[in-house]
This record gives sequence, C-alpha cells and structure tokens, in this order.
Amino acid sequence: MKIAVIGTPGGWSSERLADAVEAATGYRLLVDMSKISLSLPDGRLFYNNNDLGALDGILIKKIGSACFPDLLERLETLRYLSEKGMPIFSKPKSILRVLDRLACTITLQTGGIPMPPTTITEDIDAALTAVAEYGEAVFKPLYSTKARGMCVIKNGNGVRQEIETYHQKNNTMYIQKKIDLGKHDLGIVFLGGDYLITYARYKAAHAWNTTTASGGSYGAYKPSAEIIDLAHKAQSLFGLDFTCVDVALTSAGPLVFEVSAFGGFRGIMEAGNLDAAKAYTEYALERISQ
Repeated sequence: MKIAVIGTPGGWSSERLADAVEAATGYRLLVDMSKISLSLPDGRLFYNNNDLGALDGILIKKIGSACFPDLLERLETLRYLSEKGMPIFSKPKSILRVLDRLACTITLQTGGIPMPPTTITEDIDAALTAVAEYGEAVFKPLYSTKARGMCVIKNGNGVRQEIETYHQKNNTMYIQKKIDLGKHDLGIVFLGGDYLITYARYKAAHAWNTTTASGGSYGAYKPSAEIIDLAHKAQSLFGLDFTCVDVALTSAGPLVFEVSAFGGFRGIMEAGNLDAAKAYTEYALERISQ
C-alpha cells in the first residue's frame, strides 16, 4: 500500500509519521507542499515526479513550516484529490475550518463552546475599547501557531500606539482577553473522534504563554470527565481524524482556545510515552482497507 505524508522534511513530527508509515507499508514519501504542482483539467497532482493521485491515501501532518494564508491554497489542491475520492486524513475541507483562527472561533462559538472573551475588528477605536474592557489582551494573527506573531497589550499609556503598530501588519485584529493560565494549560487529543490522551503544557519562567517556542515543557495530566466532554464536543464540530483541543483551566471553569489539526505528537510522546504517529498510521490503514 502506498501512502504519502504531507509534512515538513526534517521536522520531528513529520519525519516520525513518515517513518511509521514506512514501517507499516514499506513505502515512504514525505511531501513538501511548496513543491507540488496541480495540472488541470486532467487533475493530476505531482510532487517530484510522483503522481499523488495514484496513491492509496494521504496523511496530513503539516501543510507548511509556518502558518500563513498560502496554506489555504495548498489545502485546496489537496481538496481536489479528496473530492475525487482519495482517502486523506484529515480531510482538507475539515482542516480549512480550523486553519483560519476566526473561522475556527466562529464554529466554536456557534457550537456553544466556552471561550475567553474575544473581539474581532478592523477599527482602532473598537480595539481600544476592547483592551480597556479586558485590562490586558492578547492580539493574535489569524494564521499562526505556537504564539508566533502574538503580542500582549495592556490598557494604559501608549496603548493606541501599540495597537496602531500591530494593525499595520494585521488589518483584521483578533483580540482576546488575557487569561491567567496558572502554571499550565492542556492539549486534549482525539483520534477518529475518540479520546486518546491529555498532556499539560507548562510555562517557562516569565513567559506569558505555554508554547515550547517560548520555553514551555510537556507533562502528564489526567483531566476530569467534564473537561474531556467539553473538548470532545469542541472537536466534534470539525470532523477531523486527528486533533488536539487547547483548553485553559480557569476559576470560571475550562475554556477552549482553539482546535488544531496539526499539533500534539511530541507532547503525546513526552507526557504519555504514546507513539501518536504509529496510532495514526494504524487508524488510516484500517480505514483505507475497509
């Protein structure tokens, strides 16, 4: 069976998934989406002379090494294969709904999922009002991972200048009330809609977020049934095959930050000694074989 992995050559999780697929099938193809070519109307998608449409399936781990709007276009090329019947995990159409932070938020909010107070606006004055109301806010790009491009703005002197500077590169401002995370937040992982594992992300000293890019670390965590049920409801809105739900534990109860289609492999391994790449491969092979 020939299954390709969409990912980042040299990336830890991408290489691990490609290794797991090779171990199970004897075939290895790790695809860098910046080097693909879609030919229409014949509908052939090529990567280094490999016709991806001739494969038995595709596993998506990463669409790019960073998150930016062009990733949407890359997903559209894969959506073409998906619409023609190619088994792709997760479906590009499902990933499209979580890649854009605003689209993900709207789906979560219309689905009744509790989130931190959030303001979306292009207007400087409206952003000023939001920061004044929140006291301290996190400004988040619509396309980013591991807190890249985010900044914390506090209400007070110079706040307009900070917002105007941020607005120069981010026309649509996604503004979220800064939540006291304590020492950690959670990544709650699901495979095929079934609960798999939870890991905690611990903040580094003096960091405002828990990402490993800011020095954070992973640890084991056993959540309550209430928290798992909330995360399960959140991920069920998107129909992803593999997903991680980011949850903050607050005095007002658990709040969901986002649902991700890409994260989790390293956290799962370090916190739970569970090989997510192997589990995901077995999951995909079972469904392709049906």
